Amino acid sequence: MNKIPALAALLALACSSGHLLAAPAPVVAPLMVTIPGGTFAMGSTANPKDPNRPSSEPVHSVTVKSFRIAKYETTVGQFRQFVDATGYQTGDDCWKLAATDWGMESGKVRWNDLVNAASEFHPVMCVSWDDAHAYLQWLSSQTGRKFRLPSEAEWEYAARAGSNTRYPFGDDPAMLCQYANVFDRSGKAAITKLTGTTGKEIACDDGAELTTVVGMYAPNAWGVHDMQGNVGELVEDCQHMNYDTAPVDGTAWTAGCAALHGSAMVIHRGGNYNSGPVGASPTLRGHAGTDNRSSVAEGFRIAEDISDKPAAATGNFAARLSKAQAQERATRARSRGAPHG
Repeated sequence: MNKIPALAALLALACSSGHLLAAPAPVVAPLMVTIPGGTFAMGSTANPKDPNRPSSEPVHSVTVKSFRIAKYETTVGQFRQFVDATGYQTGDDCWKLAATDWGMESGKVRWNDLVNAASEFHPVMCVSWDDAHAYLQWLSSQTGRKFRLPSEAEWEYAARAGSNTRYPFGDDPAMLCQYANVFDRSGKAAITKLTGTTGKEIACDDGAELTTVVGMYAPNAWGVHDMQGNVGELVEDCQHMNYDTAPVDGTAWTAGCAALHGSAMVIHRGGNYNSGPVGASPTLRGHAGTDNRSSVAEGFRIAEDISDKPAAATGNFAARLSKAQAQERATRARSRGAPHG
């Protein structure tokens, strides 16, 4: 993991160059939602069974303590503030959509390239589990908080929001476009152009081709946005191929990890903009290497313990996000030739 430069070192560098550092912008802490504690049945027997991917079985009872989770996925702008403050380098190797047998390839593209960062309010991509932890360490140091990734159990519990249906809102995949950015009619056209292949889209239109501004769709019952679709979200747990002997107290499972081809693997959840009805299920599990970066699948969302002082978003994040959402709605309306307010 890259080391974050100390503040003293940054000040020394500024003084040696004969320039004073400008006052830094207020750190943009995330808007958080309090998730009530409770017990739920984690997992599903309805998901596909693939020996090379983590299973969502056996279904097991888990009790989760109340905690906080970010209302939105971590954005380009939030991650950029960290990079600008520290000089952190993520590397330029990132999986992207391509016309290959897999529909993707690893190429020289970064999190802040325009293709991955259409606005400061899009979810950050092309960042790894290691990169996410570096950001969380910095954000915690700047705010005096203890930000972290959610555990896999916390993530699924928050995503399902008290539901026991296929999706948090019910069983009909055609309703996904009201709640998520997924592989729909708009997405199919754009993704087919990039990959040269076609797939069965969800029979709805969410208005986005690839990723989009966070919070554009309806929240779940607990007020959290984009838990399905947009980007998949890395969690704290390392890979286990099933839920046998999994913790039942909602904590992250970080021992006895299952590697892949000798590489350490972690879990990500929630599907992404390229997900169909199966991939958008809140119970389906994905995996990634700790240093893997992808513009096809992975971003992250922040969590914190309930015992910490409530976080207040700074830098007028909510107001600026509302403006970005309005601009995105106007852009969509213009592309469809429809009036907009």
